[in-house]
Amino acid sequence: MDRKAATEQIRAACKTISTEMMKIHPAVPGLADKETQDEIYKTLYELTKQVEVIKKRLAKLEKNDDTPQL
Repeated sequence: MDRKAATEQIRAACKTISTEMMKIHPAVPGLADKETQDEIYKTLYELTKQVEVIKKRLAKLEKNDDTPQL
């Protein structure tokens, strides 16, 4: 697999992860347990941050690929 294909696959997986995590958020209040809800919200936030780190690294890699070599 070349870099472009790998980047596209990872970006698609990040999108899927983000979409699925958005489905969790509205279901959390139904748990009716504040401690559990707080922990899930905290974990969702951390997961979102980590997915964003991956996306930023991909963007940086792509930007470097677009830079002409001197």
